[in-house]
Amino acid sequence: MEGFGLLGETLSHSYSPEIHAALGDYEYRLYEKSPEELRDFLQNGIWQGLNVTIPYKTAVIPYCSELSEAARSIGSVNTLVRRADGSLFGDNTDAYGFSEMIRVSGISVCGKKVLVLGSGGASRTAVSVLAMLGASEVVVISRNGRDNYGNLARHKDAQIIVNTTPVGMYPKNGSAPIDLRFFPCCEGVLDIVYNPARTALLLAAEELQIPYAGGLYMLVAQAKRSSELFTGKLICDEFIGKIEAGLSCSMQNIVLIGMPGCGKSTVGTMLAELLKRPFFDADALIVKNAGISIPEIFERYGEERFRNYETEVLQELGKKSGAVIATGGGCVTRKENYPLLHQNSLIFWIRREISRLAQEGRPLSQKSSLGEMYRKRASLYAEFSDFAVENNGSILDTSSQIQKIFEDFFKKSDKC
Repeated sequence: MEGFGLLGETLSHSYSPEIHAALGDYEYRLYEKSPEELRDFLQNGIWQGLNVTIPYKTAVIPYCSELSEAARSIGSVNTLVRRADGSLFGDNTDAYGFSEMIRVSGISVCGKKVLVLGSGGASRTAVSVLAMLGASEVVVISRNGRDNYGNLARHKDAQIIVNTTPVGMYPKNGSAPIDLRFFPCCEGVLDIVYNPARTALLLAAEELQIPYAGGLYMLVAQAKRSSELFTGKLICDEFIGKIEAGLSCSMQNIVLIGMPGCGKSTVGTMLAELLKRPFFDADALIVKNAGISIPEIFERYGEERFRNYETEVLQELGKKSGAVIATGGGCVTRKENYPLLHQNSLIFWIRREISRLAQEGRPLSQKSSLGEMYRKRASLYAEFSDFAVENNGSILDTSSQIQKIFEDFFKKSDKC
């Protein structure tokens, strides 16, 4: 089957083609169109069905001869189907996706006061679903509306917070639309952004031990419903969780931490080959950016300057998807490096017997006792890592063990 795809203005980072390839046997393309091209594409383009994303979810409505009840009540369309007579039918499958996201998150919105951040098409969808699920009060926060970011204090009793804005989305990682610490009653956070896996808002929720969920499940669920409209064939709900788990596995990085000389770069290189992923070495990038070797950085500028270089490099590496990343042994000494790595990765602590640690070319390893360094850093490695793996045998064994743990993690996270 041909003629399906995603319509938007900028689509270079979309995962929709991979999702639809898993959902059905049809071609799915990305259609990047400017506002000036929209009319001609909708009326004369050769396509049978489209998903619609920013900024066209409301712009396509005048071209539809019929809207579903959901699309009409919400005032936003994210799925178009061209009928046999050439007319366009508009639906809103985001509503199904968002309701499924809430369901699998385990966060209850019934009887709760909810803040919805943002006032666009995604916000309208969220408001409609939240009302349907029995939220007691839904307050939309916009830049210039009656309820805005300047008077959030009047809503500090909010129990659920939903982000429908692109704040914190790749490539502008690290920003959060609000400070969760100002909401002492908050008991759940939902963010429709799916790249990175953990936005700054979700990382804050995690630190405060507030249940949270990102937007990848919503993306897959709405795609499943769209695919059913495109093809007329029902798809079992269990495929949502399976596709989401597979996509999460391919999107998230593997980050290696551990003592200097424990084999992070060697293991990382082999692991990248096994998984057919790109490999990045933080220390190598520091040398490239600084233009001098790491021992020279320490000699000329001291450890503080090196740590600054390191944090800058990790800030960029942490944004990547589907990579293997080896870090420097001391990256754990700066707390701010943790969210940079954790936002889109599983972190593995490579442990190696102290007597086996290489010291050549490592200024701190040569200046101090490795045993003392380990005693100071062991708790930090434990705090940063999701898993620990021993590297006292062959590099292949260590790499294969990490591969298995990583892949099994996402199989277990499959939400059926």
